[in-house]
Amino acid sequence: MGSSQKKKKEKQKDFQAKAKPTNFTDTSFKSKGIVLSQQSLSTNAPSSSSQFSHHLSLLSSKSDTQRKESLAHLTTSILSRPIDTALPQPVSAILPKLVPLLLDASNSVRAQLLKFLKSLPPADIDAHAAQLLPYIRAGMTHLAADIRLSAVEVLGWLVDTAGSEIVACAGGWIKTLNCFLSLLGWHTEESAKWSSNRSSFGKAGSEGRPMVKALQVLAEFLRAGIGKEEEETDTDELQNNHILSDQLYFPLDLSVQQNMIPNRPAPYAYLNLFGQPRDAESEMYESREDRLRVFADKFRRAVERGVENARKEGGEVGRASAGVSKVLRDAGPVSVMA
Repeated sequence: MGSSQKKKKEKQKDFQAKAKPTNFTDTSFKSKGIVLSQQSLSTNAPSSSSQFSHHLSLLSSKSDTQRKESLAHLTTSILSRPIDTALPQPVSAILPKLVPLLLDASNSVRAQLLKFLKSLPPADIDAHAAQLLPYIRAGMTHLAADIRLSAVEVLGWLVDTAGSEIVACAGGWIKTLNCFLSLLGWHTEESAKWSSNRSSFGKAGSEGRPMVKALQVLAEFLRAGIGKEEEETDTDELQNNHILSDQLYFPLDLSVQQNMIPNRPAPYAYLNLFGQPRDAESEMYESREDRLRVFADKFRRAVERGVENARKEGGEVGRASAGVSKVLRDAGPVSVMA
């Protein structure tokens, strides 16, 4: 009886609280915090301009979905702005963010990019068309067939918007024609440097539609470069204008307007006063006569041979080649070379 009571007392000692050490710290306190339901205490929504800048910065996002949604927001912002109001940001600030997307791996991003480009005012594109061409040419010679087709579609829009600017800018004529010949497999010695084989447009199930699109855009590009200019005014009307000019500008004659400073952006860019030395491919060919001479020397034989082969294929490709043939016929013989 005595030993069991002793054991019981020893067990009770194990459950008795020991004295606290001298370096004991009491941690039984509780902290309290304030949690806000929103991150910002401001009730004002961000301005449309700040939202535009924000989505413009998101175009470099790694997410395809984010890039597409940002492009859609930018497109809506431009289309919904009041008529005759300026863009939220100038085109010179927008384009550097856009042009890398011409080579984007996502089809949906490139499709949305084309919609955004079409929403920009055409007058603002003229002065900046040359910025788009290097990326378009890179897309036309890209390894991915989808990117090549997208580049051709963007070039078609650019020719329709600022055709006279892109055929006259530095490298806009020869380099772009070399890309077309590489894309279509109509190689010359120069264009063979851009690609050794004919660029395939993808699956055969596309039924030649990409080829048709390339021929259509080539016809538009050639028309902008070497197409016949508008007919001159009637002889009687010209004489009347000459009489009127004598009255307004006496003693100057009618040619005074030809010596005025052009209204186009950078009228003296062809002088290349501050740029790198240019070779023949990078030169500016501002007149139709110069472009026609270069085309006859370097490209006409290859294009005519390629058009003839496309005509023999028949179907949509054959009909599309007829548009290129018409431009070549309308351009006429190259008597201007002399």
